[in-house]
Amino acid sequence: MDTTTSGTPTIQYLNIPDQPITAIVVATPLPTFQRQQRHCFGDSTPGEFPLSASPSIVLHVLTACNLDPQDLAKLEATCSFFRQPANFAPDVGLSLSELAALDMCQKRAIFKPMTAEERQHLKQRCGGSWKLVLRFLLAGEACCRREKSQAIAGPGHSIAVTSKGVAYSFGSNSSGQLGHGTTAEEDWQPRPIRALQGIRIIQATAGAGRTMLISDLGQVYAFGKDSFGETEFGIQGSKMATTPQLVESLKNIFVVQATIGNFFTAVLSREGRVYTFSWGSDGKLCHHTDPNDVEPRPLLGDLEHIPVVQIAAGYCYLLCLACQPSGMSVYSVGCGLGGKLGHGTRTDEKYPRLIEQFQMLNLQPRVVAAGAWHAAVVGQDGRVCTWGWGRYGCLGHGNEECESVPKVVEGLSDVKAVHVATGDYTTFVVCDNGDVYSFGCGESASLGHNPGNDEEDENGHANVLSPELVTLLKPVNERVVQISLTNSIYWNAHTFALTESGKLYAFGAGDKGQLGVELIANQTERGKPERVNIDLG
Repeated sequence: MDTTTSGTPTIQYLNIPDQPITAIVVATPLPTFQRQQRHCFGDSTPGEFPLSASPSIVLHVLTACNLDPQDLAKLEATCSFFRQPANFAPDVGLSLSELAALDMCQKRAIFKPMTAEERQHLKQRCGGSWKLVLRFLLAGEACCRREKSQAIAGPGHSIAVTSKGVAYSFGSNSSGQLGHGTTAEEDWQPRPIRALQGIRIIQATAGAGRTMLISDLGQVYAFGKDSFGETEFGIQGSKMATTPQLVESLKNIFVVQATIGNFFTAVLSREGRVYTFSWGSDGKLCHHTDPNDVEPRPLLGDLEHIPVVQIAAGYCYLLCLACQPSGMSVYSVGCGLGGKLGHGTRTDEKYPRLIEQFQMLNLQPRVVAAGAWHAAVVGQDGRVCTWGWGRYGCLGHGNEECESVPKVVEGLSDVKAVHVATGDYTTFVVCDNGDVYSFGCGESASLGHNPGNDEEDENGHANVLSPELVTLLKPVNERVVQISLTNSIYWNAHTFALTESGKLYAFGAGDKGQLGVELIANQTERGKPERVNIDLG
């Protein structure tokens, strides 16, 4: 391809650093060859097939190969053929790289239903390029397992979603949070939520006594108790729903993710806007509402005009993974106790504030996780950072000290992480080879370090201050792709490990049936991962 064409292209994407050329020193002179330039547009060279002779084939190849947005940007940067207008209807001004990005966007489920006007609005919100829109969509799918199988280890109850969008529930049901139409006590047997038959679920979240599910049409279904505040401590709320109910206040917002924190709920729209409700009357999160306010309020401040791809809620705080033309970044807002907002202080933030430490670490965030009192991020390069309250060693730095800014976990320097999950003083990390590491509080045997029996023992319940390989998952003989663990200070924790083929394994507290496996008499937990009888495929 012709890389010598004059003119400086304007690439609406990331700055791509030049790769250094390494000189080769030899003892004898090399023969001199006449350089022959090959042109994408063709010339008089016999037998040469110019790419410009059939740009539609080139476009098909770019789209079929599912090239990364950055690869498409590099094509534009190195060859004028890929950056000049392709003259394809309906937008004749788009380049082949932009057209390929648009074609790949149109394969995404949340992009398909959008009108032409909504798509253009999203394009401008992402930075004015279809390549940036594609990166935004792919980033959201990667960190949230959107439209893929997933398992949620909620406080006392659990939700599992198959790759086909069928939702199963099991565990505590005192508030109807299982969605089966009753408030019958705990049920360890996973059962599909029949009221949602015909509705494809793409994402789920669970809080104390409540559950929220998102459909592929952006609708939100909620069930269980509908109030916060004192109900967090086990007192029944005044209202509850025992079957999934469409959240009317969100019906005009196409939601792609929801997260339930203590005393509040947050949802993310397909355009990357964050909305919260039921946060309280003291102005937290830029709002002035009562504790039971169910009207969604847009998150104001710096994130009003920056698209967000993932949200994660902990104890009275929220993390937002934002997607900007210059790269990925993390914002935090809410309660700063323990330094969990990552700004170097313990003060509260009523408006989203950029965590600047990642720029100093030269780390591009890939996925965020918000535990009850601590948080974690996985970078594009596989590094893991943790910060917040370090009790029981949940930060993995070999001690129990607090960290008020993100700090790289040195104990994971020899592995490449792809996923992280946090709970109440516990942390799990999944590596690209499927290995799983955990550290933090060993209560309820939820770290997976029990030697293998079902009786309480010192090793299975010991706190772990530095990352330790979860060897009990090795017999699974399959890559683990997701870990989910209980993120609540009021319930004993349990953990799920989901494999590449859709097999689900559970361990930890199971006193309410939340493991999805039957326990023997007087047994309250499982230290060894047990297969849950659901094929999430």
